[in-house]
Amino acid sequence: MSEKLFKSTAVVSVMTFLSRILGFLRDIVIARMFGAGVGADVFFVAFKIPNFLRRLFAEGAFSQAFIPVLAEFRERGDKPLKELIAQTSGTLAAILMLITAIGMIAAPIIIMIFAPGFISDPYKLNLAGELLTITFPYLLFISLTALAGAILNSFGRFAVPAFTPVFLNLSLIGAAIYLSPQLDEPVKALAWGVFIGGIVQLLFQLPFLLGMNSLPRPRWGWQSEGVRKIIKLMIPAMFGVSVAQINLLLDTLLASFLVTGSISWLYYSDRLVEFPLGVFGIALSTVILPSLSKKHASQSEEGFSNTIDWALRWVFIIGTPAALGLIALAQPLLMTLFQYGEFTQDDAYKASLSLMAYGLGLLPFIFIKVLAPGYFARQDTKTPVKIGIIAMLSNMVLNIILMIYLAHVGLALATALSAALNAALLYIGLRKREVYTPSHGWLRFLLKIVIANGLMVALLWWFTPAITEWQSWTVWQRCAQLGMLIVAAAAVYFALLWLLRINLRQLVRPATR
Repeated sequence: MSEKLFKSTAVVSVMTFLSRILGFLRDIVIARMFGAGVGADVFFVAFKIPNFLRRLFAEGAFSQAFIPVLAEFRERGDKPLKELIAQTSGTLAAILMLITAIGMIAAPIIIMIFAPGFISDPYKLNLAGELLTITFPYLLFISLTALAGAILNSFGRFAVPAFTPVFLNLSLIGAAIYLSPQLDEPVKALAWGVFIGGIVQLLFQLPFLLGMNSLPRPRWGWQSEGVRKIIKLMIPAMFGVSVAQINLLLDTLLASFLVTGSISWLYYSDRLVEFPLGVFGIALSTVILPSLSKKHASQSEEGFSNTIDWALRWVFIIGTPAALGLIALAQPLLMTLFQYGEFTQDDAYKASLSLMAYGLGLLPFIFIKVLAPGYFARQDTKTPVKIGIIAMLSNMVLNIILMIYLAHVGLALATALSAALNAALLYIGLRKREVYTPSHGWLRFLLKIVIANGLMVALLWWFTPAITEWQSWTVWQRCAQLGMLIVAAAAVYFALLWLLRINLRQLVRPATR
């Protein structure tokens, strides 16, 4: 089973990697054309609001509530399963259409709530409202896309949902390059890119559902057993799963009061953290939730614990060097990827500071993705909510304190620290409930991880050229140097793991009875 989990995780990671690479290309295009000025700040706010709500209604809380119920109904037979899919899709679509209509009408008011710093600048406020009106329907399209993706994932079809975000990136790139020069307000092209990307993502997945005979006609089913169970699980999970997103949204809200560019600096640094988080953390979470749900349904307590243990070891193996690499190469990464056109050297420097702060939170972010399914698979959504409330309150306090002294960097650091608290409390909860019991050899394993990562960081510190050299290089020289550093660091790291006798093959298929 663990070998199958590993292969599924690898498939999702590869597909997500392709999407993230295009995402970087998308951000490079946006940075080059719009920099970190007013237009970019306004678009990132208008995009972040429906994106945040998508975490609530789409792959966040909804998927965590829907997949365990779907696993339960699969045991009952084909007819109950199709009824669940039809009633869930019809109910979700109707609710989202109402929310979308309200959001489009109330766009200016929503901007005032989520970016109150814009109120003092009528141009920013009006433009943000216009962009939000265009981007808000993305919530409807992407939430239905997530429903389709959750069904595909439940049947082991992980590649299609993982590849789907590619179309959003292509849409935004196309809109930025070809549509923006045609508009009086060029940044509006990005909003239309989001709108079109949402439609294309949904249409892409429908034929695959049809091929699986899992595309029944949607119908309203608010009172049905399955939908009521999903809603019961989803309401608390809406908060629990989305704490990290709420914290990032709070960062945006507070950053709207800081100097122009702060929102963009946070966005670009967050995007770099999202790369390893998406390629590995979210991929791992996507794969283990259906597996944990099945093990809980079959009352396999040992298999449940072993699956979490397996995932945690991989988090340390992949997540630790990724976090340290982001911190060590923060400014070279931003200079290489974004410092062209309207994105200045000062923008790269300011964004690198928040990237280092976010980098401290990468491991906790991934831990949350792995530990939270340990609750959701057991249909326990209340505990993560309680933990999420504690983490969010701590983040709010830290935001205010650290922003005073560190400006936008303080907002990023507060998010990282609250994520660490969230992950720690989730872990403690699983241990107290005896849901997870660590297997033997953890202390020796962690010592080896520390040694390998310490030597890798020493290599990066010694061989990374000074920032003045990066500044004088062309884009291709920067890319070549950065690529060599990353490849060399990865080669040294995995060679050290081999010398320290961390058997990766054994971790692919451990015992999971």
